[in-house]
Formats: sequence, structure tokens, C-alpha cells
Amino acid sequence: MPRRAHVRHRAGSPAVNWSCARLIPTSGRWGHTAGVNELPSAAVLVVEDDADLGRMLVRLLTGAGYAPTLAPDGQQGLHLGLTRGWDAMVIDRGLPAVEGLDLLRALRRRGIRTPVLVLSARGTPAERVQGLDAGAEDYLAKPFDVEELLARVRALLRRHLDSAPSLMLGSARLDVEARVVVDAAGRETALSERESTLLATLATRPEQVFTRRDLLTRVFDDADSESVVDTYVHYCRRKLGRGVIRTVHGLGYRCGEL
Repeated sequence: MPRRAHVRHRAGSPAVNWSCARLIPTSGRWGHTAGVNELPSAAVLVVEDDADLGRMLVRLLTGAGYAPTLAPDGQQGLHLGLTRGWDAMVIDRGLPAVEGLDLLRALRRRGIRTPVLVLSARGTPAERVQGLDAGAEDYLAKPFDVEELLARVRALLRRHLDSAPSLMLGSARLDVEARVVVDAAGRETALSERESTLLATLATRPEQVFTRRDLLTRVFDDADSESVVDTYVHYCRRKLGRGVIRTVHGLGYRCGEL
């Protein structure tokens, strides 16, 4: 199938060069790729047997600040899905070895609750229902718009974050649903939605350093400037103390302790 059959671009989207069977962003937010000294952002498993499309998806997700891993068939996808932790998965439906929905059902039977976006050329309402009934959180038909794909991945990551009822901040606990931090003495501090999401993002990977670009993509996807990250770090520290978020000079921020 020609590469262009898989992806479509709306007017005004960043320019894209097609070469070497890869999606190569030339401008806009896709152009950011993590440097060699930056730790990875959200881990995304991509299960896609079409080699060209698989490389395109990896390049697109990497450019958006994520850390994708490509599995070329359902069997490898099942192995990786069961043996490693993921923030989100993008699974093609028409896979060799293990069909995409069978792969998804197998993951769900084994207790894997990572949110999944199914990609498929089969896009009728009945086929979408089949995908959702198999355990997918979302279903996107090919050809797809790259902006829509990224937006759906962001939604999956937010869903993954929301699935954790509480997260530890040293001796304190963040209640994600209530947006409250409870310290060791039982005192509660209420947070705004953005403050809570920022802290939860850091707390889900307490050893990871997040760049400002990482946090802009995952928490403030409707903002243009990375300065909004610094502003909300300040807000969190003002409410909870400077130790709640650590600055890693030259890199970004990581989870601290209370």
C-alpha cells in the first residue's frame, strides 16, 4: 500500500518531507527530538507490521517528545506488552502472528491496563465497536491525520495518569482524583487541575528528569511557551514547599519529596 494511504495532512499543518520511507518533520513541534543527554518521556509501544508506517509512527512520536518502541508483529507486541511497562500503546489491527484485537484481548486477560489506541484500515462503525469491545480506549481509522493521532495519544496518556488513584511524594500522598496532597501528619493541600496533573506526571516516574518540552507536551498541550511550566512549578512550590519539585540544572525537573 502506498505510504500516502496511511496518513493525511490538514491545511496549515507543518511541512513534511517524504524520503527514505520515513515521516521527517521539518518544522513545528514535531521537530523536537530528545537530545542524547535527555531522559525519555512517555513510553509508547507501537505494534505495526508495515515497516514504512512503523518507522513513520516512531519518527512522529519521537518528534513529539515521546519514547516509542516498535514491534513488527503481534507476537513481539505481546511479549513487550507483558514484560515492560508502557504509558500507552498504538496497535495495528491487521497483524501477522497474533491479530491486533487478539493481542489486545490477551493483554487485558493478563491484567495489563495500559490505554490502547487501535489503528486500522477497517473503519466501519461495527469494526470500531469490535475494537472498543476488545478493550481499546480509542480507535482510529486509516488514513489518519497526524495532528489527530498526536491528540489521541495525549488523551491516552492523560487517561493513564487518571487511572492511578494516588501517588507518593516522599512521605506525602497525592490523591489524583481529589487533587489533594496529604502530608505525613494528615494535613491536606488542595491543588488546581494543572498543578495536580503536573505533580502526577512527575510522580509517576520519580527517577526521571522531565524537560520543559516534555512537560509542555504532557501537561500543557494547549500552551505555546515553555514558561508556563516554570509558572506552575512555582505555584506548586508556593503551596507545598520548594522540595516538592527538584530542578535539575541544564535538563529540567524531577519529582521531589515532602
